[in-house]
Amino acid sequence: MGLVHDYLLTMRGAERTFTAIADCWPDAPIYTTLYSAQGTEGRFAAREVHTSYLQRLPVRQRGFRRLLPLYPRAVERLPVSRHDLVVSSSSAFAHGVRPGPGAVHICYCHTPFRYAWHERDLALQEAPAVARPLLRRALARQRRWDLAAAGRVTHYIANSQVTQERIRSFYGRDASVIHPPVETDWLEPGTPEDFLLVVTELAPHKRVHVALEAARLARRPIKVVGAGPELARLKSRFEGGAEFLGRVSTAELAQLYPRALALVVPNVEEFGIAAVEAQAAGRPVVALDAGGTRETVVDGETGVLVEEGTPKAFAEALAETDFASFSAAQIKRHAEQFSRERFTERFTAEVRRLT
Repeated sequence: MGLVHDYLLTMRGAERTFTAIADCWPDAPIYTTLYSAQGTEGRFAAREVHTSYLQRLPVRQRGFRRLLPLYPRAVERLPVSRHDLVVSSSSAFAHGVRPGPGAVHICYCHTPFRYAWHERDLALQEAPAVARPLLRRALARQRRWDLAAAGRVTHYIANSQVTQERIRSFYGRDASVIHPPVETDWLEPGTPEDFLLVVTELAPHKRVHVALEAARLARRPIKVVGAGPELARLKSRFEGGAEFLGRVSTAELAQLYPRALALVVPNVEEFGIAAVEAQAAGRPVVALDAGGTRETVVDGETGVLVEEGTPKAFAEALAETDFASFSAAQIKRHAEQFSRERFTERFTAEVRRLT
């Protein structure tokens, strides 16, 4: 069998999930468009990793988005045709590989490519006006390619109910649901301090500005873990009121989560691994009442679900919630249902069933 992921440049939620998938089949070769051993913390150093021709370009994590028009062809040319079974992990392109005739292709879908589908208008709004006609055509081409790629997948597995519905709506395909794994054994409850926490990629769709403005209105300190295209703008707007930590190591996160008053999730997450990690450290989550956090946060018991995604609504929740009233032990027990072991058991069983 062969394993495929979009790009392996850093260790965010999708990459952590792929690590768990790869560990299910330790001898299977890995295929990806771009790979950084350092960026992925050496997780795949002992594995056979095949990259696309894009690897020869001097582009890595900071600039990989500029290659958007090139990924479809690069993925299609990954040499997976020798495998009878291909398992891909896709949030954009990996489901577009071309296995050989008669092969089974099972895709674990984190989300259909957001900028071609449910966040197309957002992408256009954020582009310079002069570039919008070109981007509109590029996204239309991407959508056509994405539909064709979906037609070549034998079976889909969704990471959450919201992704399941998107697969049904956009691709006309059914999918089972298996929640992603969350490595909870490196996290333990601690003594919370007086700061809120955001852990995410700093991209427009993450709506980090909502969390930062809410913290300002609620007069609560907030720390931001992550980097991305929104970093400079957010720093300019909120510097002095928020502390930007950049990307941090797993060991540093293990110290931050249990010390935070709460994790803030202001956007619609397909699943939201950071929300479960915070709960594994015994800390509550303040999240938008939509998407994956509905499946991972129990309102009033392990966090607070906010009905409206506005800074005012989040600020009210942050100001009015008695975070000391939450039980760290109860929150951690809830998080353990999303353990890596449970994912491995369910995922391998589902792959066997589908093949």
